[in-house]
Amino acid sequence: MRAVIAAGGTAGHVNPALAIADEIVRMEPGSEIRFMGREDGMENRLVTSRGYELVPIDVWGFMRSFKWEDILFNLNSLRLIVKSSIEARKFLRSFKPDIVIGCGGYVSGPVVMQASRLGIKTAIHEQNSFPGVTTRILSRRVDLIMAPNEDAKNKIGRPEKTVIVGNPVSSKIISADREEARQRLGIGDRTCILSFGGSLGAKVINDLVARMFRLCKGRDDIFFIHATGGYDTETFPAELREEGVSLDDLPCRVSTYIDDMPDCLAASDLVVSRSGAITISELAVSGRPSYLIPSPHVAENHQYYNALTLSSRGAAVLEEEKDMVPDRTAETIIALAEDKDRLREMGRAAKEIGAPDSAAEIYRNIKNLLKG
Repeated sequence: MRAVIAAGGTAGHVNPALAIADEIVRMEPGSEIRFMGREDGMENRLVTSRGYELVPIDVWGFMRSFKWEDILFNLNSLRLIVKSSIEARKFLRSFKPDIVIGCGGYVSGPVVMQASRLGIKTAIHEQNSFPGVTTRILSRRVDLIMAPNEDAKNKIGRPEKTVIVGNPVSSKIISADREEARQRLGIGDRTCILSFGGSLGAKVINDLVARMFRLCKGRDDIFFIHATGGYDTETFPAELREEGVSLDDLPCRVSTYIDDMPDCLAASDLVVSRSGAITISELAVSGRPSYLIPSPHVAENHQYYNALTLSSRGAAVLEEEKDMVPDRTAETIIALAEDKDRLREMGRAAKEIGAPDSAAEIYRNIKNLLKG
């Protein structure tokens, strides 16, 4: 198969795109796949580190305000869309792919649109329960829409060409063994709370974890695994000092990033996090109960709708930032972590939502599209 995959902006778009590429290559060795994305975006590092070629294309989003500097930014974004559309059309004509797949981010727009105009088969994969602007624009033109769940399918509004496929996640998360992971991490029989706010971090979650550390100071029955994120590496220790606690006061592992997420998820009893689309999918596939605090700073509040996918089915507790009282929330999370019966029920509910065969389902639908 010759395929072009367009994705960029965040790991939440790029990692599912890579999982789709891996599945195509697994099923059809010798397939030729090219990614299209920004050379200065994280997609460059993620894609090339996995051995795929990235064809650079420069696309920016739009600012949603009428400030003079934002108007100038948007005018430049329009210029880049025209330029990138010409570049995408030229590359697609030379590469002659069987299919072009958009996996989100603004870069998907001009690439998939030009493929449609050239008569190439097109598909898009939406990761969020509330579809993004690019998906809603492209949904009119593409041949196939792949949605993560029924909620997203209903919001896209084109049921005749939309299939539910879930979100593909790492096979290591699906196969991770809980007991082996807990042994490797030195957790023993303690209750394990895993917390993180994304690669950059989230101050509200770091503040919350500092409070939980204070409430659990001197206890040996709860083990914390926490990632501060890149922005708060230096400030988190200061937050702990403000709470009158240090990393030596309770069993914990604190780092900037989590590089062994499959083990950490498998070993955890409760996860405290934001609710990006891939995080939601990983929680579901691994059957982890969670306490979700959606980021209010994302387009169309889509993290809230992602979290609702789990909370409405009893698999998670959802609390919005605007409703939080930090000490009360910290106490609520600790009480939940101690309620083993409820955690078991939440974990079972999460598992029922999971889509461990998502990558295979996506490949099957792509093949059906190509077969006509």
